Amino acid sequence: MIYKDFRDFLKKLEEEGQLLNIDQEVMPEPDIASAASAMSNLGDQTPALMFNNINGYEQAKVAMNVMGSWPNHAIMMGMPKNTPIKEQFFEFAKRYDQFPGAVERVDTAPFHEVELTEDINLFEILPLFRLNQGDGGFYLDKAAVISRDVEDPENFNKQNVGIYRMEVKGKDRLGIQPVPQHDIAIHLRQAEERGENLPVAIALGNEPAIVTAAATPLLYDQSEYEMAAALQGAPYKVVKAKDSNLDLPWGAEVILEGEINAGEREIEGPFGEFTGHYSGGRKMPIIKINRVYHRKNPIFEHLYIGMPWTETDYMIGITTSVPMYQQLKEAYPNEIVAVNAMYTHGLVAIISTKKRYGGFAKAVGMRALTTPHGLGYCKLIILVDEDVDPFNLPRVMWALSTKMHPQHDAIVIPDLSVMPLDPGSEPTGITSKMILDATTPVAPETRGHYTQPLDAPLAVEKWEKILTELMNKQK
Repeated sequence: MIYKDFRDFLKKLEEEGQLLNIDQEVMPEPDIASAASAMSNLGDQTPALMFNNINGYEQAKVAMNVMGSWPNHAIMMGMPKNTPIKEQFFEFAKRYDQFPGAVERVDTAPFHEVELTEDINLFEILPLFRLNQGDGGFYLDKAAVISRDVEDPENFNKQNVGIYRMEVKGKDRLGIQPVPQHDIAIHLRQAEERGENLPVAIALGNEPAIVTAAATPLLYDQSEYEMAAALQGAPYKVVKAKDSNLDLPWGAEVILEGEINAGEREIEGPFGEFTGHYSGGRKMPIIKINRVYHRKNPIFEHLYIGMPWTETDYMIGITTSVPMYQQLKEAYPNEIVAVNAMYTHGLVAIISTKKRYGGFAKAVGMRALTTPHGLGYCKLIILVDEDVDPFNLPRVMWALSTKMHPQHDAIVIPDLSVMPLDPGSEPTGITSKMILDATTPVAPETRGHYTQPLDAPLAVEKWEKILTELMNKQK
C-alpha cells in the first residue's frame, strides 16, 4: 500500500473506478461542500471527487471524499476494494502490531518547488470555502498539524502529527482548536508555561498513511510517522522544517510553517461538527504563518464534516476501533475478539468479548472507558458475546433485544470526562456514561433462558465465500 504522495493515491483511486472527475464549472460555495454532502447520502461505496474547474481559481483543483467509502478505505490499505469491513479491521490490527516502522530522512521534497516567506496571503494561496452554512469562516479541516514536546524536544516519539480544525483568521493567521485530550494541547501548555510560542507545521494534501496515523489515537510517546511506516509496510519519508526542529511528511502538496502565539486567544467558530451539530464560538489559540511551501499547481484537499456518515466516519472509524482493541487485549489477551467504535468518533463502542465468569463483561466495559480514547469520547459501551460480530448491527441489536436485562445490565457512571464538542455534555466536557451488557449470563449469574441457542445450517461459511465470489464476478 505504498503511495509515494497524494497524487499517487488519487491515481490509484482513478484506476479502480473510485475517483469521479467533475470538469463542469462549479462555484466554491455552495457547490463543493454540497456535492461532498450529497455523496455522503449515496451509500458506503462512493468514489472520491475531483473538482477541476472552480470559478475564481484558474489553477486550483480540490479533492473531496477521498476516503469517504469502504472501497476507498480498502484501497488506502492496499486491499481489494470490495474487502468487507471486518477484514479491513483485522488487517489494520495486524499492521498496527508492526509498530514501530522505520523513518527515512531526506533533504528535499516535491513541495519545495515554490517557497514564500514574505507577503503571505492564505486567501490567495488556498481555495477557501465554507463547509456548512453556519460556519463562522473558512476552515482547514484535513490538515496534518505537527508539533513537538517542549520539555523533551529531542525525543522523536514525542512529536505529534494530528488532525485539528483551523479557521482562517487573516491572511497569515489561523485559529486552532487544541482539544485538551489531544497531544498538541500538552505541547501548547508546556510552551505557554515558559512564555514561549509553540512551533508548528501544517501539511495539506497528504498521502493516506500519514493521514490515517494522524487520525489514530496513539499513546503520547508513539510516533505517527513510525505508525505510518508500519501501516504501509515500508520506511516513511520525512523532511526537516526550515524554521524549527519539526519533521514534515515528504508527500504533502502544501506546507505552512509557523507558531502558536503564547497567551493569544481569539473567538473561533462556530463550526459544523462530526456530531451533527454546530459547536459554538470559543476563544482559541492563534497560529502565525511565517513560511509556505507548495508544489506547482497543488491539489488541495478538504474534508466535508456534517451529519454522519461523512468521510470523517470512514477515515477514523477503524483507526479508532483498533487502538481500543489492542489496549483492551493488553488487559484481557484471551477474551477480546473485536471492537467497533466507528460511530460518531467512538462516542458509542461495541465490544465482542469472551467471559470468564458472571459480571466479567461489565469489567471489560469499565476498562474501555479508561483507554486513552475512552477517557475523552466513549460514553456508551455495548458488550456482546464472542460469536456476535460487532460490525453486524442487526446482530448487535438482536443481542441487545434478547440478552440485555435493564435492571441488571445497564450501568450508569456519573460525571466523567468527554470531549467538549459533545452537545449532550453538561457542563461542557462532563457527562454520565453507560455500559450495556448484552452478553449471555454465566455463573454465578443464572437469569434468563439461554440453553437452546439456534444453530446455523451447515456450511454457511463455505457458501458465504462462494456467493461473494459470484457477486464480485457479476460486478
